[in-house]
Amino acid sequence: EVQLVESGGDLVQPGGSLRLSCVVSGSTFSVDAMSWVRQAPGKGLEWVSFINNDAGKTTYADSVKGRFTISRDNAKNTLYLQMNNLKSEDTAVYYCGKSRWATLNRGYNYWGQGTQVTVSS
Repeated sequence: EVQLVESGGDLVQPGGSLRLSCVVSGSTFSVDAMSWVRQAPGKGLEWVSFINNDAGKTTYADSVKGRFTISRDNAKNTLYLQMNNLKSEDTAVYYCGKSRWATLNRGYNYWGQGTQVTVSS
């Protein structure tokens, strides 16, 4: 059974930083592309960032470009999202997703349960 478990969400002040983690089990992590998406209160899902299977390609939503960094450690089956200079509009539940493809930002077949990030003073 494939499982994705996110962690690292917290309450942080504007301008602060957090690092989210997503541990994947039951799958060969190193062959799959991954993404982070988020859902703010009362809003739909927003794609945040993508990374291909070997971390050779990363892409970001304009809203987080220059502030967030996606990375992965294939030896630890773990995906990360380093979030710096956080803003109130980053408040959301963050989910990691696993694609069935190695290099494509689509075909997501598994998602985690989410971790809450709240940016507030």
